[in-house]
Amino acid sequence: MTIEAQIVLAVFADYFQFFVQDEAANEDFGPLWTDEAVERLIAAGDCSVGIGTVRNMSVPVALTIHADEPEDDFDEWDLVNECSFTVRSGRIAILGCTDALPEAARISLAPGPYRLRVSYSGLDSLSEDGLDGDDFYRLQLWPAPLAGLRTLKEKAGASR
Repeated sequence: MTIEAQIVLAVFADYFQFFVQDEAANEDFGPLWTDEAVERLIAAGDCSVGIGTVRNMSVPVALTIHADEPEDDFDEWDLVNECSFTVRSGRIAILGCTDALPEAARISLAPGPYRLRVSYSGLDSLSEDGLDGDDFYRLQLWPAPLAGLRTLKEKAGASR
């Protein structure tokens, strides 16, 4: 598995979410956060993805760009989701929903369809007040034809 680029961030997950999006995207996520999307901790639009978190604080996020689909390593993760989105502008931004787009972290990518795998760990590690925890969000991105959202590993005790 060849990693072409990697970025590690602390993203402010205000309202328990952050986004990976084409920098020119302006999608309304209100209708995308269905009950199922909230349960899965992911909502996908055409050119952006909303990633749910278990804390309403800054959370650690690692994004890697791959040439091809990465190998499965689901055992060490609490939850793993995959979805697709399209990069039109040639750059993606990673930001919290109340962050200012001009200050967002960015990565340049060739325009086209991409697959995003989101692996979540430490989902049950929150402090009683919900402010501290060892939750972690790994994002793996690679060029791939558009395909539907799917959960590759469900959380223990998931209601579906």
